[in-house]
Amino acid sequence: MKYYLLSVVTPSEGQMPSPDALAEINRNLETFHQELREAGAWVFAGGLHGPETATVLRPRDGDVLITDGPYAEGKEYLGGICLIKAPDLDAALHWGRRATWATTLPIEVRPFMGEA
Repeated sequence: MKYYLLSVVTPSEGQMPSPDALAEINRNLETFHQELREAGAWVFAGGLHGPETATVLRPRDGDVLITDGPYAEGKEYLGGICLIKAPDLDAALHWGRRATWATTLPIEVRPFMGEA
């Protein structure tokens, strides 16, 4: 069994969904996560706060430089992750499609390096 990371791609300039729309997305996500559990594909999932909450640490001249904010400005940012078990890429893409419908956002699927 391989592990795949489903990354939720969130537009930086996008508007937050209305409270009603967000509640529906959260219900859809819980249904999606339950389907993963029932299929034995669930490992972990969670959302992330916006990039403005990030702190970046960089090695610099024998020390570590700490800065607020994202590493790079971009049109999109990582909004959440879901680590799943799938036998192959086709199965991971199936779950990625389900995640796209649940979140209403683009989903990036990548093989996970190493064991979860």
